[in-house]
Amino acid sequence: MSTPAVVIAAPSSGSGKTTVATGLMGAFRRAGRTVAPFKVGPDFIDPGYHALASGRPGRNLDPVLVGDDLIGPLYRHGSDDADLAVVEGVMGLFDGRIDPNATGLARGSTAQVAGLLGAPVILLVDARGQSHSIGAVVHGFSTFDSSVHLAGVILNRVGSTRHEAVLRQGCEQAGVPVLGAIPRADELAVPSRHLGLVTATEHGRHAVAAVEAMTTLVAKHVDLAAVAAVARSHVAAEPWTPTIAEPAAGRVTVALAAGRAFTFGYPEHAELLAAAGADVVAFDPLTDPLPRDTDALVIPGGFPEQFTAELSDNEVVRRQIRELASRGAPIHAECAGLTYLVDDLDGHPMCGVVPGSARFTERLTLGYRDAVALGDSSVHRAGARVVGHEFHRTAVTFAGEYEPAWGFRDGTGASVTDGAVTGGVHAAYLHVHAAAHPLAATRFVGSAATSKLAGWCAREERGLD
Repeated sequence: MSTPAVVIAAPSSGSGKTTVATGLMGAFRRAGRTVAPFKVGPDFIDPGYHALASGRPGRNLDPVLVGDDLIGPLYRHGSDDADLAVVEGVMGLFDGRIDPNATGLARGSTAQVAGLLGAPVILLVDARGQSHSIGAVVHGFSTFDSSVHLAGVILNRVGSTRHEAVLRQGCEQAGVPVLGAIPRADELAVPSRHLGLVTATEHGRHAVAAVEAMTTLVAKHVDLAAVAAVARSHVAAEPWTPTIAEPAAGRVTVALAAGRAFTFGYPEHAELLAAAGADVVAFDPLTDPLPRDTDALVIPGGFPEQFTAELSDNEVVRRQIRELASRGAPIHAECAGLTYLVDDLDGHPMCGVVPGSARFTERLTLGYRDAVALGDSSVHRAGARVVGHEFHRTAVTFAGEYEPAWGFRDGTGASVTDGAVTGGVHAAYLHVHAAAHPLAATRFVGSAATSKLAGWCAREERGLD
């Protein structure tokens, strides 16, 4: 039997889903429950707050990135040792990837994921400016698609006792129970920037304090017993497991960039690398050298533009990364990782592995991409097809000619290329979910083992061993 779940959705973005979902995770954990946290969609930031609240890795459920068939197995993988799961939705309940030729629920929508899990939806409604008409809103969401089970409503940003009473009356008329009513609480504001919330890792003790405040607020104003009573899921699939058919011969060390500047990664990636035969060792490029005996490097996304001076000041690790690349060792960089590998970011010296410059811009590049690998690399074979996601405000200008990592059509339909492949380096803006492409982890670790062996042979020929 799969772990019971509730899905926290809303009519639109900005309704307070992260506050309430995170608060529920914290409140259930405070009450002694083991809570599995999930986020619908490709978002990297919300899961950081979920992890603080639940004490477990925040995981994503995105049918666009991994396909419908992996949602159930990934849910089981992240929840089977828990007694309750809380799934935070994305945007509005029925919002997803736009396909004018498709019918039914939008791909990647909260509603679709709830259906794939067989889990009930609790609708979080921002009550500001609403009165009895909230009943019509709730009625519309509860009847829009019969495959979605709306089990209850949580009222958010309620102005007064009288306001709450009127709102409850409207919901009752719509036939949907109210499971909580949260008053307006300006003290719960979490710092935001161009890509959403400031990450929990960056926000440090302030993030911990914010999560504690969310937990206390939700515990006080939401009926936890009622929420737990409606929770359920129906996932028949077996749990996803990070297994590799033929792990690399011999262990290799894969350094994983982490810390405040590089937080945009999915936990399944490190799990697959380990299954493929790697010892995955995290380090912070702001302060640390590369881990000892590093054979390969993964640099995920994040906000390096917020830490350009600190990244530049760590000259030791920048030199080590250049030396690693010069040996042909595999380096896999996504988004922020790409901007760290070029010569400079906003004028601050970076690693200089791929000659070029990165600049922060006012333009947000955002959206799913159906991409194809344009050449062989340490990560993918030429012709490999993926669905990835772009999420950045920086732009890179390369100083030389490189084989692009990806080709796809952007949000306007124009054909574009992304990133660079050179030596063992695969660096691009596109984020890809590793669980959908386990062979990439096998290829990467295998490349690391081959590179390591070649290094040993070269040293022996020179009489260095």
